[in-house]
Amino acid sequence: MTQPKATSQPDASTPEEPQAHGVHIDATPGDAVIRLDGHILPRGHITGYVLQHDIHAALPSLILHTRQPAGAVFEGLATVAVAQPQDHGDLIAQFLEAIDPAALQRAALDRKDLDGGKHGVTQAILRQLADWSQGRN
Repeated sequence: MTQPKATSQPDASTPEEPQAHGVHIDATPGDAVIRLDGHILPRGHITGYVLQHDIHAALPSLILHTRQPAGAVFEGLATVAVAQPQDHGDLIAQFLEAIDPAALQRAALDRKDLDGGKHGVTQAILRQLADWSQGRN
């Protein structure tokens, strides 16, 4: 019986290593010119970016927010990722669905800033929700 030969080719299911790209950002309030590997990205396609660098990591990471929902092709020494705008409505709905109504009512009515006016309870509930969303009690 013969043994199968070992191959040095990567398995098709193994993801490729991320590529590093040359990045240059010239930003002013309300505008940014971004170059990847010397190529300027078209104006109006990028709505924002996040540049993050952990000093102990080899390269910074650049996340580009784009108007193109189908994605974009970038050439480009940062690890580059393209992000789609998040729908905050889903996050807010999940947060609100997790609220215990009785606990919310108790917390709102126990607030020191509860106003006895016409909309005081509603205002206290909204303030309490805002506090909880920020991790405050």
